[in-house]
Amino acid sequence: FTVVDLLWEKGTVVGVTTGDADGELLARCVVIADGANSLLAQKIGLHREWQPIEQALVAKEVIALPADVIESRFALPPGMGTALEIFGESTAGLLGYGFIYTNKESLSIGTGALLEDLIATGINVNDMLDRFKSHPAIAPLLAGGETLEYSAHLIPEGGYNRLPQVYADGAVVVGDAAQLVNPVNREGGNLAMLSGKLAAQAIIEAKASDDFSAMRLSRYRELLDESVVMADLHKIRNITDFAHARPHLLREYPQLLSGMFEEYLRVDGVPKKAKQKKIMATVKALPKRRLLDDLLGAVRALA
Repeated sequence: FTVVDLLWEKGTVVGVTTGDADGELLARCVVIADGANSLLAQKIGLHREWQPIEQALVAKEVIALPADVIESRFALPPGMGTALEIFGESTAGLLGYGFIYTNKESLSIGTGALLEDLIATGINVNDMLDRFKSHPAIAPLLAGGETLEYSAHLIPEGGYNRLPQVYADGAVVVGDAAQLVNPVNREGGNLAMLSGKLAAQAIIEAKASDDFSAMRLSRYRELLDESVVMADLHKIRNITDFAHARPHLLREYPQLLSGMFEEYLRVDGVPKKAKQKKIMATVKALPKRRLLDDLLGAVRALA
């Protein structure tokens, strides 16, 4: 069934309404887990409407390939998998990344970027994915595959500084709906599962005291604060603002580094000393004030 609204009694959430014939389900505590754009959490005033800078949009395809083909193309032992994450060219320089994850008999491939950047540039995330798939380094990995699934997904990117309240009278919020995503380490599913476990612990304690008030359920936030979830999110709390304020990061630096490695490793009869001088000249030509600002900013954002 699909939940369409919450049931209230004297200011407390007491259940949900559904689109089915029965219409209503009662509960002492409702766990809200309806994703990044949580309409239910918004309805009970736990968060405002999210801004484009606080959400990323990802397009993903699942492409079928035989297991032996996947293992051959990705140089994998039987039964093993791998994950590739590509920055810069994969998103046309926007703040985001492309990825390929191997499954047993399929590949998951996708690209994503901040909504604000997609809106500002007019880039369609579907076109971004098609462009990524057609790249000379990527296309051979997909050759002969059949697309089984296509999906799009919003991912919260607001981070620790924009976390909403995660509890109310008769309700708690978990996972993406609580904005519990680590964009630096690309962790979301594991944080969602752990937040669900901690929410369950808080609900069990609330049931023991027969008290599902917001004050009692605030125990859930305490458990989050004591966990690795908040420890990691707090550590990277400034990274989104840092990167968004520097749109050149993924446009210029990946291309620069790639060019430097290509220059140095290319076998073309040019002495390595001459290559080193050329590379150093490229580095020295960079705007030194901006380079220093980027380095110090990155250190501060990840401190």
